[in-house]
Amino acid sequence: MANVNGNGKGKLFEYAVLYHPKQTKEEHDRGEQPKSVLLIPATPILAGSEDEVAIIAARNIPDDHLKHLEDVETVVRPF
Repeated sequence: MANVNGNGKGKLFEYAVLYHPKQTKEEHDRGEQPKSVLLIPATPILAGSEDEVAIIAARNIPDDHLKHLEDVETVVRPF
């Protein structure tokens, strides 16, 4: 994947990956909500587009979270 846009220069982005666990029965019974976990802290990157950054972020999701991707959120922001 090229890390540049059409003019040959990369743009600065930042991404993070969060895990939002589902509420267990025990948590529900106690009236508690599970806390989200930061899997990958805010990471700066040069890329050609937000889509490219999202793909790179997805490839960096830890293996032990791949079985529950519906609970994983990738956030991307440009600078």
